[in-house]
Amino acid sequence: SALEVVLIRGDEMTSFKTTLPLKLDIEPAFGLLFDIDGVLVRGKTPIPAAKKAFQKLVNSQGQFLVPVVFVTNAGNCLRQTKADQLTSILGVPISQEQVMMSHSPLRMFKRYHNKCVLLSGQGPVLDIAKNLGFSQVVTIDMLREALPLLDMVDHNRRPKIAPSPAVNLPTIEAVILFGEPIRWETNLQLIIDVLLTKGNPGNAHQPPSSPHIPLLACNMDLMWMAEAQSPRFGHGTFMVCLENIYKKITGQELKYEALMGKPSELTYHYAEYLIRTQAADRKWKKPITTLYAVISVDNLMTDIYGANLYNRYLKEESSRTGSKAREVDQHNMWENELTPASATNCRSILVCTGVFNPHAKVPTDPIETITETVFHGHRDFRFDPDLVEPNYIVQDVDAAVELIFQLENFM
Repeated sequence: SALEVVLIRGDEMTSFKTTLPLKLDIEPAFGLLFDIDGVLVRGKTPIPAAKKAFQKLVNSQGQFLVPVVFVTNAGNCLRQTKADQLTSILGVPISQEQVMMSHSPLRMFKRYHNKCVLLSGQGPVLDIAKNLGFSQVVTIDMLREALPLLDMVDHNRRPKIAPSPAVNLPTIEAVILFGEPIRWETNLQLIIDVLLTKGNPGNAHQPPSSPHIPLLACNMDLMWMAEAQSPRFGHGTFMVCLENIYKKITGQELKYEALMGKPSELTYHYAEYLIRTQAADRKWKKPITTLYAVISVDNLMTDIYGANLYNRYLKEESSRTGSKAREVDQHNMWENELTPASATNCRSILVCTGVFNPHAKVPTDPIETITETVFHGHRDFRFDPDLVEPNYIVQDVDAAVELIFQLENFM
């Protein structure tokens, strides 16, 4: 006999008949990665389509119907703080396990967790570092207080009396850049001091050694979109300053042990791990084979580039299945910290509520992409025109969710 099925969504009701037996498969085989700035909020102002979109992603108990991770390049707060903010904005409960900050992948760098590290950034950097697993940390402010003669740009902050004998600080073994600091001149000066003294900034600068002590950076965004009419400086701009000062002084390139945050493969690999963890916690048996990255554009080389770069990574890994595993170089040692990805592709969906101008044209000739209007990516990432084209362009995040449900035939 036929069974009449009634589907109710909001005020709409649809009925159809189906022949028994009826099998409803509600387990997702996909996961969602949401950018925050420009997708869900603009500065501190919620984008109207966000609440509407997320009502479609949860059931009546507030449980997500699909695994969701919020991937942000912000790094100035704890994951729980960001989760609380998102809960307020979206009207659905968000847990910290669903939040991916730019610094989250530092959990994988366990070889540094017991080393003395210098932290640059703002917000509760000590709490953030402790939460990530670091046990010996020195902040820029702590370093400045211990060695007050190092910070001399601001005349009002120079010591008024002769400082007491310098405090014996432990040798700094690595530098971590969490995000843009408040006093750029202080951070730039003291970080350079640490790099040129092999971690002992109370000493005189030494001839540059190669390599210098490890430097790990989170968030490479050159600019980001807030309430102002034009984009604002991001941490990537601070990094440009640091790189050029180091090269101007030493004649050598500044080297990074790791670059985290979008667009790095490391970040998307960790986000995919969080997606798989959510699916396992819900006891969903279907493997997550497709990721959808719902993104806005602060710049082409961050958002679209990152999702497409990870898609290329997944394709390359898939092609190696059954063949000899490639050697993991020093900069990809993070791959050994996580189980292999189950996803086989990552699709990018661009929304038009951020910086993106749908009428702007991206040059197809790589020679033209040297202009600052297009190439805003970090120095260490090569421009590839194929990686800055989104798979889909939609009006807003609500339209993106509708598109994904259609593509996956998912209700």
